Amino acid sequence: RCRAAGIPDEVPFATKNEHFRWMLQRAIDAGGPFAWVTADEAYGQVKYLRVWLEQRGVGYVLATRVNDTVITSGWREVRVDGLVAALPRHAWKRLSGGPGSHGERVYDWARVAIRPVWEDGSGHWVLARRSVKDPTDIAHYVCYGPVATRLKDLVKVAAARWAIEESFQVAKNECGLDQYEVRRYPGWYRHITLAMLAHAFLAAMAAAAAKRGQQKRFRRAGPAHRRGRNTAAPGI
Repeated sequence: RCRAAGIPDEVPFATKNEHFRWMLQRAIDAGGPFAWVTADEAYGQVKYLRVWLEQRGVGYVLATRVNDTVITSGWREVRVDGLVAALPRHAWKRLSGGPGSHGERVYDWARVAIRPVWEDGSGHWVLARRSVKDPTDIAHYVCYGPVATRLKDLVKVAAARWAIEESFQVAKNECGLDQYEVRRYPGWYRHITLAMLAHAFLAAMAAAAAKRGQQKRFRRAGPAHRRGRNTAAPGI
């Protein structure tokens, strides 16, 4: 059936987690400029994937299920939801994950250090995101990165997933990423490749247009001294 569909013999069956590793390994081998990996719980709950990333020194903020377990600094294996439930009130900080379609994505965030041993200048944490409106709505993440990583750094990486999901939605709506009727692998591969290329082109054009708009606004405003404004500091 694979050959009838035009799938090359060198393309084997693979699970989502295997694709995850293959894609990241290609990016690592190519020297891609990235510092962190983030993904939903379909990947984050798989412990061997987390170990695989750590072995390659790749920082991650991976969503995971509430009953996932981690090793604490006291050598105990506990569920992530139990670990987060024990956090004191002052551990929670209200931070924005960035702008969304309805304004800033504001949540309460907290983290707790895990693992009894940190090596090679890297640390491990469990990160939690709690809804402001419904405190019982809590998402959990397992994290790994440089020991100097701050809470707001982990929040920024976790929130990057929203931008990725929005990019997929834009690619579907504007470039027809999911609008194909094919029965053979070559046709599917070409369609996906062209749709992604079109999306990249539109994103680059939009970024260039936004940059030109900023430059025009700056030129219209002009330097302060040209408008007769005194820019000297008081007492000078």
